Amino acid sequence: MKKVALISLGCAKNLVDSEVMLGYLQQNDFTLVTDTQEADVIIVNTCGFIQPARDEADGILTNVINIKERRKDIRIIAVGCYVERNSQELKKAFPEVDVWMGVTDFDKIVPAIEGIPFKSSTVCYLYDHKSPRILSTPSVWAYLKISEGCSHRCSFCAIPQIKGPYRSRSIFSIKEESLILVSRGVKEINLISQDSTYYGRDLGHSDGLISLLRELIDVNRLEWIRILYGYPEEISDPLLEIMAEEKICSYLDIPFQHADPNVIKAMRRGMDGRSALMLIEKIRKKLPDIAFRTSLIVGFPGEGRKEFAHLKNFIKAAQFDHLGVFIYSPEEGTDCLPLGSSVQDRIKQERLEEIFEIQANISYKNNSKYFGRKIDVLVEGRLQDRPDVFLSRARFQAPEVDGVVLLNTASDTSNVVNSIQKVEITDTDVYDLQGKLNP
Repeated sequence: MKKVALISLGCAKNLVDSEVMLGYLQQNDFTLVTDTQEADVIIVNTCGFIQPARDEADGILTNVINIKERRKDIRIIAVGCYVERNSQELKKAFPEVDVWMGVTDFDKIVPAIEGIPFKSSTVCYLYDHKSPRILSTPSVWAYLKISEGCSHRCSFCAIPQIKGPYRSRSIFSIKEESLILVSRGVKEINLISQDSTYYGRDLGHSDGLISLLRELIDVNRLEWIRILYGYPEEISDPLLEIMAEEKICSYLDIPFQHADPNVIKAMRRGMDGRSALMLIEKIRKKLPDIAFRTSLIVGFPGEGRKEFAHLKNFIKAAQFDHLGVFIYSPEEGTDCLPLGSSVQDRIKQERLEEIFEIQANISYKNNSKYFGRKIDVLVEGRLQDRPDVFLSRARFQAPEVDGVVLLNTASDTSNVVNSIQKVEITDTDVYDLQGKLNP
């Protein structure tokens, strides 16, 4: 019975694909291990979105090949976005890898391991409720991928050429999977997609996400529904209305990317800083307790001092609860590649750090408003190195990317794990909160 270890790199969407592969492996009686040193087969699910992700994958593949040099009998399989995008270069750089698979055949992982020929699909793999899946997240929450691919044409992004156009799962399939997840104890589902607000348009539905949310609200024992990765232009009044429902977390992850009109135009995005601030104000009026996360890019071609100042002023005005920043990475095949890289790497890094400093002050201020308040949190489990501390999250904290609420307790309260509890916030920091269980 072969032992298989799987290393998943990149985003949450990649993680779901990895979980499905694990499901197929378990279904076919493979033994799943976490230690690559004891594995007979090592699978690396790669990310190829930007250069730092590819560098990470190169490092992991190098480490895995070092294991193979000591144990000639192990089998290495590389899959995912990086393979889909740069397979020829990777095959030359890492000839020791036994099997290469892109993003079309995650469901063929078993024949790939066993060396059985299979017919490769022509479209990016998209699982459904019938696909086996092993959750690697805490048992109380899960990601639920509602689509694959992207039909936007942002000038800096290679996702459409890697994964193809947007393809939605059916509402029936998504709801069926949510029922399965809830039966396993999941209380929070996080809807993920390249653009969740685009959901259903390829199926002819103009209000697909709203229709989906209506169905998920009716799922018994599902407590929290979180929408991740929405485009600002697609945040409609009907969507905001349904987000007022109790089960739906008052949380939006909207990647604005920049604020300067000229940079936004070059990025081929639709909303500059002025329009974005108007949208944010509108959303906050309709949903006063909304938490905002956004993603931004620094160092895009043409971002001079004036454009960067515009971006900084936008951040200060928007007062985001959570913010991620990426340094612009020139990507082969993207429409903005001919623009070159007019911003020096040193300046890109300085701008990144400056934005982080601005946001740290904003985050600390935003977190401070919770001091002394009683809020609901989802308790995930104990910290491994501190068994007297529970790890939990509030509605305004998405898993893995935002802060957490740490619960200090000396009493035997293990029954709170995998439950929603009322806690009082006793301390705040830039990213995390501390609290105590409310008696």
